[in-house]
Amino acid sequence: MLNAAIIGLGKWGRVLVASVQDAPDAGIRFTAAATGRPEASRDWAATNGIRLHENYAAVLADPTVHAVVIATPHAQHADQVIAAARAGKHVFVEKPFTLDRASAAAAVDACREAGVVMALGHNRRFLPATAAMRGLLAEGKLGTLLQVEGHFGGPGGYGYKPGAWRADAAESPLGGMGGSGIHMLDMFIHLAGPLAEVAVESTARVLTNGLDDTTAMLCRFTSGALGTLVTLAAAPRYWRVALFGSEGMAEMRGQERLEFSPREGEGWARDFQRTDIEHAELAAFAAAVSGGPAYPLSPAEALHGAAVYETMIRAANTGRREAVSPVPSA
Repeated sequence: MLNAAIIGLGKWGRVLVASVQDAPDAGIRFTAAATGRPEASRDWAATNGIRLHENYAAVLADPTVHAVVIATPHAQHADQVIAAARAGKHVFVEKPFTLDRASAAAAVDACREAGVVMALGHNRRFLPATAAMRGLLAEGKLGTLLQVEGHFGGPGGYGYKPGAWRADAAESPLGGMGGSGIHMLDMFIHLAGPLAEVAVESTARVLTNGLDDTTAMLCRFTSGALGTLVTLAAAPRYWRVALFGSEGMAEMRGQERLEFSPREGEGWARDFQRTDIEHAELAAFAAAVSGGPAYPLSPAEALHGAAVYETMIRAANTGRREAVSPVPSA
């Protein structure tokens, strides 16, 4: 069993704990924690059998903690990952990994040099519909991939009050990208490979808290396929990803339904059972630490995602199409 510490006890940190704390099959349990507001978490920690440390440094100095799970503001991630690696702790870090390529590379390098596992929390990779969609690609059912379309957003921007960290444009550049759109960006990378260039428009139509609420990206993949990604921070919750190929198309509308249409003939639709994807990602992290299969999101992909996000921010500011810095495959 992997003894882990949760770093950050906001809403999402507690969701991660709840997904595995009473599940021995996950191979991971939370035994320690650190948070910016310990007074608000003491009772919760005691109820969940978690030692609340004074600060992050105290967690890293605890020899009974073998891994940290980081659920803190984005700008803190790189330094926290590096510190964990130097302390010999395995690291699971929530998305976005970091907000720029340089800090992401420093974190990846620190984990590689320390020989610790680094996992990034893009939980939609663990949807059964995602695996089925990748299977259609691998089997050639779609032919040559021509276009990728993605939309992931919701009303979360309405809940970000001025002064909160998520309402800080430096922490949440491009509105809904940090909270939701970044998952669709990872889905693009997971399904269609690296991106070569992007153009972005981002604006605030209704939000008045300093954040954009409407963001759209046009991209070209290194394969030559094109893509469009939309994320909204002030609209009903919505998930859709579609792959259009020369021989067929596949569409995930919602996270449990996949539809396939061939160029000729009858298509099909399949509904999947709801999956605890937080449990799945943490179990995959624990398995990788114990010598099992590698975590199914490589450090190179994590680094590429940070590079694309940084390029999207730059493209929105310049109003020009911008090239994404290439990332080594290993």
